[in-house]
Amino acid sequence: MALSLFRTVRGRLLALMVAIALPIAALTAAAAVSTYRTVLDAIQTSQARTADDYAVRARVWYRGALRSLLSTSAAFAALPPELAPDCRRLGDVLRSTTGYLALHIAVPGRAPCSASLDPQVSEADLARISAQMQEKPAVPVWGGSETAEARYGQVDLHGRHFLAIHARHPHAGSDGAALLLASPDLLSNVFDLGTADPGLIVGMVSRSSGIVSQRGGSQGDENWLPRDEVAPEEIQRWRGASRAGGGHSYAARMVVAPDLYVIASFDQAAERAATLQFYALLLAPLLTLALLCIVYLKAVDQHCVRWLRGIEAAARARHTLSSAHAPLSEEMPRDIRSVAEAFNTMVDEQEIRQRKLQAALNDNRFLVRELHHRVKNSLQVVQSYIGLTKRDHRGEARLALSDAECRVHVLSAAYRFTLADGEMQPVRIDLFLDDVVAMIASLVRSRTQWVTGQVETVAALPIDRIIPLGFLIVDVVSRTLRAVPGIGITIAVTDFDEDTIEVAITADRETPPIPPPRLFAGLLTQVEAVEVSPAEGASLGIWRIRHRD
Repeated sequence: MALSLFRTVRGRLLALMVAIALPIAALTAAAAVSTYRTVLDAIQTSQARTADDYAVRARVWYRGALRSLLSTSAAFAALPPELAPDCRRLGDVLRSTTGYLALHIAVPGRAPCSASLDPQVSEADLARISAQMQEKPAVPVWGGSETAEARYGQVDLHGRHFLAIHARHPHAGSDGAALLLASPDLLSNVFDLGTADPGLIVGMVSRSSGIVSQRGGSQGDENWLPRDEVAPEEIQRWRGASRAGGGHSYAARMVVAPDLYVIASFDQAAERAATLQFYALLLAPLLTLALLCIVYLKAVDQHCVRWLRGIEAAARARHTLSSAHAPLSEEMPRDIRSVAEAFNTMVDEQEIRQRKLQAALNDNRFLVRELHHRVKNSLQVVQSYIGLTKRDHRGEARLALSDAECRVHVLSAAYRFTLADGEMQPVRIDLFLDDVVAMIASLVRSRTQWVTGQVETVAALPIDRIIPLGFLIVDVVSRTLRAVPGIGITIAVTDFDEDTIEVAITADRETPPIPPPRLFAGLLTQVEAVEVSPAEGASLGIWRIRHRD
């Protein structure tokens, strides 16, 4: 995992924790799934084995009953005809074995012999049932070998159910057969395994007459049987709906094909317990890992990120409080405390340097103010010297000195306004131009000429742009006044938009073209002015100047 993709310490540590936890979570989930499948397979195998065990016990009982029937019929057939016993003695045989209710033995060459403990069951009934059983297919041998053909089933006589066991020796012909009728309660005893699962119901079921014997549930209640018809060949297990509508697990095993089979119903409590165990095995480690991540994240915040944020807050607070220090505590980790101490040392050293720089800056500001003050005084001295010298001259010399005095006044006025509050600051255009226009009217114009200003802006320019603006206006007005006697000039300054002012100089009459000096283009560049209209007719020029970027 590329931890560099995460930009914070918390993110990287959490990503590292997730990278460790995910494989553990995956292995835990795989182990939970494997355990769940193993337990589920064991439950299914156990359910199938339960049905198989009951089927085997039923087959063992049927085989025991068959051998009792064969031994009794063999003993009866072995007697000579003259010694044939009274058929009533068969009743003694029945009474000696609990659950055996009727016997019918037919030996070739002799009259059939029958006995019944139920007075309603007659010899004709037994003969008829024996004939019906004879028509059924013989039961396959259940392992080992048998010396007779066996047939099993359930018969109803006079409202009662009987288990029928029919045997015929293969060499005895169609007249040699034996029939035993037994009580279904014998199978109930066979199915009694002592303690059993309370959700288990097992029954021997006949396709033709329903439940033969049942263990568990309510006797006579067939709603636990599956809704769909069952035809198990060998062992079969499935999930399905019962006749009552609930879901159950079923296992079935054929006992006597195709009529009798054992079916077991399970209430799926074991599957639900296995599912619950699966969720517990799956979620418990995942919740443990999640809790570990939360505790780990809390520990990172408590012992690492909290102190780093303190250092960050101190660094950001230096924008408003230069003496802000990172918090220090004995609870801080040693390496983070070392960083905080180094930060505080840097802050202290920077504060010392800042004080030294501030002191040096204050000294420089004082020297700059003193320098500009001396420049302003020097310009005033020069202006006064030019004014005194002008008194001794006439004509062009006097005009040239007046022009020079006016330009020196532009410099002096600019420095005076920019240092009005003791610090260098932008100069308001209206105040500066009113002063310049007044000086032009006082020094340059003749008595027949006039100069007026209409400044309608409160914009300001720095000193390095206001000075060339003053020179530009003085140059245009001075050249015009010297070339055209009796002329009047208006200097108008207005706001073209919120970022631009427009300077327009117009005369009261048309003036001849007066070429500007070569330095005029330099003045336009310095003041960053754009010429909108050149001098033409009564207009001496229009310029636009951006005072705000």
